[in-house]
Amino acid sequence: MPAAGKAKSVKPAPKRGARTKAARPAAKPSHVDRLLALITTSLEDDKAEDLVVIDLADKASFADRMVIASGKVARQLAAMAEHLARKLKEAGFRHVRMEGERSGDWVLVDAGDVVVHLFRPEIRAHYNLEKMWGAALPDSLADSLAEAEPGGEGLRVAG
Repeated sequence: MPAAGKAKSVKPAPKRGARTKAARPAAKPSHVDRLLALITTSLEDDKAEDLVVIDLADKASFADRMVIASGKVARQLAAMAEHLARKLKEAGFRHVRMEGERSGDWVLVDAGDVVVHLFRPEIRAHYNLEKMWGAALPDSLADSLAEAEPGGEGLRVAG
């Protein structure tokens, strides 16, 4: 019997048929999560810079996520896009479309639920898609945009 003034802690027995808490298995990554992981890994492997992921789930009907990244030169952009398209197809994502790979300034890779924009830095700063979709422009690009002269002379679009 416990000493006077000290209560004994007793856990009530679980009710018959009641569930006991068991460790939940880890949630399986969704289709979009797997697609996004493949895309970001591919771009990071190809030395993409200033990679930004924007959640479009409640903002647009054409995709759930948008990935924006920069490459230093046109050749790097084309290589990143081609490597990405190949890896997506190898992973079973069959409906991959690309546009702009020959222009070298801006390449679009449409993987369905995730859309990827690859830019040269000055073109990316000029179009500033991050601002349009409510995300912050990476500091390194914001600095180059701030250095532009008032009339836009500091940024030129190849054309």
